[in-house]
Amino acid sequence: MGGAWAARSAVALVGRVVNDVVSFVVFTILDLLDVMLCLVYKVVDYAMEAEWKPCYCSSSPRDMINGSGQILVSENGGSKVVRLSSTKLQLEDISDTLFSRPSLVSEVSRTTVRELRRIKMERGRNRRPVAALRGAAGVRSASSNTTTFTINSTIIQMLQGKIGGHTSYPVPRWSDCDCPTCTSWSSPSGSHDSLLYAHVDGPKDGGVAEEDVLFIHGFISSSAFWTETVFPNFSDEARERYRLIAVDLLGFGRSPKPADSLYTLREHVEMIERSVLERYKVRSFHIVAHSLGSILALALAVKYPGAVKSLTLLAPPYFPVPKGEKGTQFVLRRVAPRRVWPALAFGASVACWYEHISRTVCLLVCKNHRLWEIAFKFVTRNRIRTFLMEGFFCHTHNAAWHTLHNIICGSAGKLDGYLDAVRDQLSCDVTVIHGRNDEVLPLSCSYDVQCKIPRAHVKIVENEDHITIVVGRQKAFARELEEIWKNTRR
Repeated sequence: MGGAWAARSAVALVGRVVNDVVSFVVFTILDLLDVMLCLVYKVVDYAMEAEWKPCYCSSSPRDMINGSGQILVSENGGSKVVRLSSTKLQLEDISDTLFSRPSLVSEVSRTTVRELRRIKMERGRNRRPVAALRGAAGVRSASSNTTTFTINSTIIQMLQGKIGGHTSYPVPRWSDCDCPTCTSWSSPSGSHDSLLYAHVDGPKDGGVAEEDVLFIHGFISSSAFWTETVFPNFSDEARERYRLIAVDLLGFGRSPKPADSLYTLREHVEMIERSVLERYKVRSFHIVAHSLGSILALALAVKYPGAVKSLTLLAPPYFPVPKGEKGTQFVLRRVAPRRVWPALAFGASVACWYEHISRTVCLLVCKNHRLWEIAFKFVTRNRIRTFLMEGFFCHTHNAAWHTLHNIICGSAGKLDGYLDAVRDQLSCDVTVIHGRNDEVLPLSCSYDVQCKIPRAHVKIVENEDHITIVVGRQKAFARELEEIWKNTRR
């Protein structure tokens, strides 16, 4: 008995060592490849779009954000972008993992660029020692307890453009799909202020639903994750009682995919508000959310504490941040550990760490999604697998890259507060469901949610993973949801 245990331990140790060694070699090669692709894309972007496009791996954060039409400022050690709403200027959080992902080659590249820029600036100071703040429109400064930032002429120009009523219709980049489905929102006829796509099922024959349910999908998915699985399996009673609303998140599925968006938490939440809560006059509602969607669900629940009747979270990406750790970087390492095995961890690592490799994947897959969809429908003859592929194909690199970093990594510092608010300010039932075999997010994520919200009920589904907690057991899951909502009425 002891000998068998020792043998298994030895095999596991050897496996970990091999995984570490192979991972180091593979990711070093990927580091080099990403730098090479950076140079390639700069040349091709200039040739196709007649301007140099900054990127996070070789440009400063300020250059990159300003290049997207936003203004970057610093506050309390974090990075924020200035955003103009209809009535006020707002500061939105962006994740530092967008431009700070330590790897051997990227750090060497960044250090070189930073040193060259420093030398150039020093030469400029020697030639013009009084350059200073010419062109600044205004400066707000105060004690160390208040925010300090400069408003320059760029902001003034941006404000003038907004106030003057100039409306722009950003077009997709050359590496994005230009099919009617992916670009209809960006034309004047489609309106730049297009709403998110929402699939709504409700009572037939003009009946009025008694309650609303909002379904939020996860990363690189779409509303079809719900409408092709759970929706057809609800009972007739549920269909008469509930109005079921499944939304495509900003940048995914059939929703708008603006090229100038940073896909921040605020943008995602406000688009859901406009496209669902306001459009369909939703006053109180249940929420069902999967993976990344759980973060948006918590943000909505905290914003509308009296309106949420139940909260069902599937595989929520919650990682308690140890004291002294930087939350964004900690979550990045947990979600994307830079390991070749398991395969899903490898895929997540490539998506999180490599801006240009992931763009290449989108170029090959998403730009040509119509061909891939036809191929999968012909080969698989399986509707379930086909709709999953459609959800995977219909997004842009800009949407996926920024959503991944600004929502999953960037929310690390907010989730504790959200969970505390749900525990203390909301009285709704909270159910957390996780697949035992989930290789994307560990079971500890759900148990850690329960530690923050003791009344939360955690259900572990045996032999199921990140996707099959719904897909493949949709009938059982539909019954579980109906029971959750029925218990809420009681």
